Amino acid sequence: MGTVFFSLSPLLMPFRVSRFIGTFSPFLHAFALSFCMSHTLRNLPSKLLNLTAIQLYLWQQASIVIKGECVQELDKHVKDLLNERIVALEKYFDGDCIFYYGLIFPSLEKRFRQFIELLQEDGNNRKRLIVFLNTAGGSAETAEKMVELIRYHYSEVYFVIPDEAMSAGTIFCLSGNKIYMDYSSSLGPIDPQVFNGKDWVPALGYLDQVEKMIEKSANNQLTEAEFIILQNQDLAMLSQFEQAKNLTITLVKKWLVEYKFKDWSTHRTDPDKKGQDVTLKEKEERAEEIANILSDNKIWHSHGRKISVSTLTNVLKLEIEDYSENKKLRSMVRSYNDFLIDYINRHDTIFFLHSRCYF
Repeated sequence: MGTVFFSLSPLLMPFRVSRFIGTFSPFLHAFALSFCMSHTLRNLPSKLLNLTAIQLYLWQQASIVIKGECVQELDKHVKDLLNERIVALEKYFDGDCIFYYGLIFPSLEKRFRQFIELLQEDGNNRKRLIVFLNTAGGSAETAEKMVELIRYHYSEVYFVIPDEAMSAGTIFCLSGNKIYMDYSSSLGPIDPQVFNGKDWVPALGYLDQVEKMIEKSANNQLTEAEFIILQNQDLAMLSQFEQAKNLTITLVKKWLVEYKFKDWSTHRTDPDKKGQDVTLKEKEERAEEIANILSDNKIWHSHGRKISVSTLTNVLKLEIEDYSENKKLRSMVRSYNDFLIDYINRHDTIFFLHSRCYF
């Protein structure tokens, strides 16, 4: 073993050099470590080619340690960089910032509660929260719970949509006082997903198909195959779909009136009412109109339809904070969001939360 140790000693010198390089940059250190391992293995003396199984195992473990050290140092660098960027965004918005990536499902409620409480315990006592949201959707009930958790701690909530917030994600962000989007951002139809015992399925799609078959039946146009399909429908499941739809519309109406329309005091665009005070009834009617449009599959034709900031402002007449021309904010949002999304994708992560206190 003494001979083995002596023959390996000169080959360990590059590792010492790589550690010195690491004092300047973790990324350079990671690259140097990777190079050193391949260099050392290529230059093993011929007398070491007959290493025992134990010695080979030790080399494998050394490789694992080096790779682990690379990952730890890279993760630390990523964490530090992300914290710098989120703190800068907090300064810009004058509030606490959080990042939410992934589906909105019941199993995540406790984790989200702990995440919010940890941020509150940091001691800044801010009353404004900015949520950077990236989600394909999920459960409307869970979105409602998350809003309750947030509103317990914060009186003002902004949502920033760098990419997309679909389905239950759209419901979630309609609880905000403000919604920030740029020309590439998207919301979606508010088609809630319901668990049918096997999968999460879009409720409105089922209801629409059943409604079509009932209409055909009333007109004596129902085929035998459609009759069998309609006959085999689970009425309890259809009732759940109907309840999910009604809950979605109810939540959107409630949150728009309570939060989004909170500061809407005078009419600004209606030529017949311009300058007049906005009544509570008018707010409720406007909120119901928006909720009904967003939940109408006859308009959107697809659960995954992406609704742009232009459509939201020009068709739905929903006020959106469009930062497309705000180069400073757009740069800050993208440098934070895109870097974090790339990190998430590289690690094949399906759910991720980030704040200045949590990584």
